[in-house]
Order: sequence, then structure tokens, then C-alpha cells
Amino acid sequence: MSTNATKQNAATIQKELDWFNAVLEARFQIYFEQEGPHESIFELEPPTVEEDSSMYADLIRHYSMQVPERLVMLLALIPHIYPQMLDIFFTKNSKFDRGFSEFGGIKGNSHGGFIPTGETALFLLAGNNLELRFHYLQLFDKEHFFFKHNILRLEHAEKKEPFLSGTLLLSDEYVSYFTRARSHSPEYHTDFPAKKITTDLEWDELVLDPKVKEELEDVRAWLNHKDTMLYTWGMAKNLKPGYKCLFYGPSGTGKTLAASLLGKVTGLEVYRVDLSMIVSKYIGETEKNLAGVFDQAEHKNWILFFDEADALFGRRTQTKSSNDRYANQEVAYLLQRIEDFQGVVILATNLKNNIDDAFARRFQSLIHFPVPSAEERYRIWKNLLSNGVPVAPEIDIDQIAEKHEIAGGTIINVLRYSALQALKKEHSQIEEEDLLKGIRREHNKKGKTVL
Repeated sequence: MSTNATKQNAATIQKELDWFNAVLEARFQIYFEQEGPHESIFELEPPTVEEDSSMYADLIRHYSMQVPERLVMLLALIPHIYPQMLDIFFTKNSKFDRGFSEFGGIKGNSHGGFIPTGETALFLLAGNNLELRFHYLQLFDKEHFFFKHNILRLEHAEKKEPFLSGTLLLSDEYVSYFTRARSHSPEYHTDFPAKKITTDLEWDELVLDPKVKEELEDVRAWLNHKDTMLYTWGMAKNLKPGYKCLFYGPSGTGKTLAASLLGKVTGLEVYRVDLSMIVSKYIGETEKNLAGVFDQAEHKNWILFFDEADALFGRRTQTKSSNDRYANQEVAYLLQRIEDFQGVVILATNLKNNIDDAFARRFQSLIHFPVPSAEERYRIWKNLLSNGVPVAPEIDIDQIAEKHEIAGGTIINVLRYSALQALKKEHSQIEEEDLLKGIRREHNKKGKTVL
């Protein structure tokens, strides 16, 4: 996004902050029955956004936000941009020598300012008016656009503690929109065990069996035309907006590359989910980890790519123990999350039979990635060597492609190995001996012997 967009947001938010500060002062004056010009915080008119072209103003208009929603959104944003504005909530109750319970809020581990909770929001909007407090609870309903569109939410309160003691959180996506005027790309960590994957290759460089390429074109067509199908052609009542694919076939046959290219040609981000950080031996942890991925991906129009998916989505077992029961619950949970996800989910596995039948029935596409044919292997070799890789003239790529039935990923490993051998020996080109040694080495990994 341009610097101008950031400036526009800053100017709009500054006006909003000035209004919020006046509302906050009025709330304290009214609550503590002090002399003041206002009998209600709603006497203070918010800034007009009708002619404002900033992203912040666009959001207000898009959701037709009313005063309570604008105030709550600002309350969630302020700790990120102007935390000192909330220092007034540190006011002590002199009678009990502690903070006021009705202000809510918590103090962070590193953040020195006041972090608002649901209680803080209701104090700001309703004071001690119980009827109004009940009314504004709807701002935190799961049906409210705040939650449905991942703008803000109340973080789950501690077990057996009141719902409103949950922290008021503005999503990372909207913090980024408001402060940088651009979309947020989450970093890989324990709360989001997924990495963004990209490729420098182009769609036309994807070497696959024509039938596989055609099936991938169907997925691409869905990504490009789903809105027309769902909304212009009125199919939204009968079709869900999400799309689910199963890629299956031996390692190195292009499953990850195909997922990356689908994202590239449709302008979507692709995240590869790290199942080693998802699956947990502790009861309930796997579902929690999966929820972290799906919650952040919701409404982002991402492609989620689960490689080696049978590690998690494998066949359900007969219930012989409590562990079996919990494992089956994890599969059932995933079925539901994938079913509800509005983006694209791709599961990849080496063996289709390893995937639970209940999953397979829900896929729109089941695409088999076979080991490439001799002709396809030749094209892969030629593409990999086309960027000026020096090879000895006696190397017959046509013959090598015909003789050695290996996948594209394996061919890349062979080239890496043979190039390193050439450089180690201070040769100016890849020698046939090293190339064939690299092929034997890859076959040996799979327990095959090549003469």
C-alpha cells in the first residue's frame, strides 16, 4: 500500500481518538457524579466519515457502524497505537486501596499500559446501567460482524471466570490494516504453525500428466469464478464457498509445487501447515492447535496446504480405548472445520488409502500425481538444465529420462548432488559419472538397487 494510504488512516484515526478521549472523560465525569457539560456520552457526536477516503473510514461505512461499535473498535485499537490514553483506568478506589472492579482490564507481562477487557467496554458504553449492559453484550455475540469477520473478539476468560473478564482483542489483520494500510501475513510460531510458500516458477512450467493438469485447471477455475457461481448465478444456497482437494501420489511428484502455483496464478496466499507442531499426545491440544490455524485463516481467502496429511487425517480406528476415542474426535473436529472453512484446503498424501473415507467423500477434487512418464521426465530435466547449468556433452538426457523412472523432486536432488560433486572436484561442468551416481544414491534411499 502507498504511504498516502497510511497517512489517510492516521488522520482519520486521530480524529476518532480525539472523540474517544472526550467520550472517556465524559464517562468518568458522569459515573463519579461530577459537574460537567454532558449527561450522556452519546451527546458527543462522532467525526463524520461520509467524505473520508481512508481505509478506516471505509470499514466504518461498509459495516454501517454505530457509535457503540466505533467506540469498542477504538478501545481495542488504542493499546496498539496510543496506550497512555487508557491510563485513566488505573485510577485507584481510595476506599479499598485498589483499582475499580467495574473498569475491568488487565496489565500485560511486557505491556506497561492498561489492556481493556469486555468489562471495560461495557463500563464505557453503559456505566452502571444494567439494562444497557445487557443490551451491549450483543457486540460480543458470535453472530455479530466483529466476530464473524474476525475484526475483534473477547479472548476466552480463565476457566470459571466471568465472560466479560476476557481480553478485548483486535485481530492482527485489522491492526495491520489500520497502522500499515495493508494485509497482515502471520509469522510462523507455536500459535500459527504454518509457513507461507511461494515459487519462482510459472503455471506453464508445471510438468504433469495432461489429465492432472486439467484437474488442476478445474480448481483454478473455481478460484477465479466462484463468486459468479455463488452470487451472480444464485448458487450460494446450495453450494458452500469453500473448496477441498486431495492430492495423492509418491513424494516429489509436484503436489507442493501445484499448490504454490494455484496460489500464484489466482493471487492467493498459500500456507503450508506444519503437522509436527499440530499433533499432540495431550488430550484436546491437537484440536486447539488446529483451531489456531483455522481461526487465523478464516475470511482471509487463503489456501491451506496440509502435507503428509495422513499423519493427522488418517483412517479412524475402532474405539478400543480412551485414546482411540479422542483420536476419532480429532478427525471429527477436522471434518467440521474443513467443512466450514470458506477458503481452499488441500490435503496431500503419498497414499490415498491412508486417508479416512469420511474425508474422501467431502472432497470436490481427488487428484492423483503419478510418477512422470519418460516424456515428462525429459521435459523436467530440460527445464532444470535450461538456465545455463553446465553439463558434459556426452550426457544423454533423453536416454536418462527414458531409463530412470524418478519424480521431479528426485531429479532436483540428483542435480544438486552432481553439481556439488563437480564443484568439489573443481570441474567446470557436471560429469556423467556424478550424475549417474546421484541417481543411484536416490534409488538407494528407497531401497532400490540400480546397476
